[in-house]
Amino acid sequence: MTTKTNRPLGKLVIASRESPLAMWQALHIQSRLQALYPETVVEILGMTTTGDQILDTPLARVGGKGLFVKELETALADGRADLAVHSMKDVPMNLPEGFLMAATGEREDPRDAFVSNDFSSLEALPAGSIVGTSSLRRQSQLQARFPDLKIESLRGNLQTRLRKLDEGQYAAIILAAAGLIRLGLQARIRSVIPPELSIPAVGQGALGIEINAARMDLLAILAPLNHADTEVCVKAERAMSRALAGSCTVPLGAYATCHADTIEITGFVASVDGKQMLIEKAAGHRSQAEALGQQLANQLLASGAGEILAALDGHK
Repeated sequence: MTTKTNRPLGKLVIASRESPLAMWQALHIQSRLQALYPETVVEILGMTTTGDQILDTPLARVGGKGLFVKELETALADGRADLAVHSMKDVPMNLPEGFLMAATGEREDPRDAFVSNDFSSLEALPAGSIVGTSSLRRQSQLQARFPDLKIESLRGNLQTRLRKLDEGQYAAIILAAAGLIRLGLQARIRSVIPPELSIPAVGQGALGIEINAARMDLLAILAPLNHADTEVCVKAERAMSRALAGSCTVPLGAYATCHADTIEITGFVASVDGKQMLIEKAAGHRSQAEALGQQLANQLLASGAGEILAALDGHK
């Protein structure tokens, strides 16, 4: 990988998608860096990614969530940007060679949110109601609890999804609570779904700061942005998903929480229709976060997750 000469701390460039939520995240990191380093100029390089351009096809069919980060990584590789800000749930479980995650920002509300103009909760939806989501993870858990609902694909940025709801295309939609909160749209949330009823996506609500691995000088600069509890919880979640070859083509989720020195993590693997649903839990010391995620994956495999995953592979 080729890189340009390291920039002095006099200037930092953040690569970001141009969606309103992505720009909010980039502006948030920009303000944090400017507060930490008042003499540094911090700029944002807005970019449109392949994932933003393909809106008529479910992500699972066109390459997965990695489509949201590839262009940003190219900007890191060729020196146009020093760091990239991502939603951690959009970051592939294995980073390409030559890149590393320098910091994990503090997690916002990790739960899924029920959004509707006419109904107060999932339980209030009549049978046959159309619910929009772009996530196989959400779809499988919804179908397991509410087999009479009709799940339809919902793509686009947050504002586009809300517009489609307002146009009457859906009775309700399911979104990440974090995005709505960050954009000041929490009033659109009719109810939040407890993690035990809708296990969140791996890394949901957390921000990741990625750098070119050749830019080790940035680690100390970005260290104050790292939130230790969020970092270890997300590491455990990602380790579980990585061990199960998790991507947006697989209905799985994981959610970890920290209590003093202990991490507790819940994970699941399911069939898309929700008829097969495996849920396991694990707990351990925070210093063993990734090993704990691997352990959870092994528990799921021992319960039959391999057969579910094999069946999913056969239907791709």
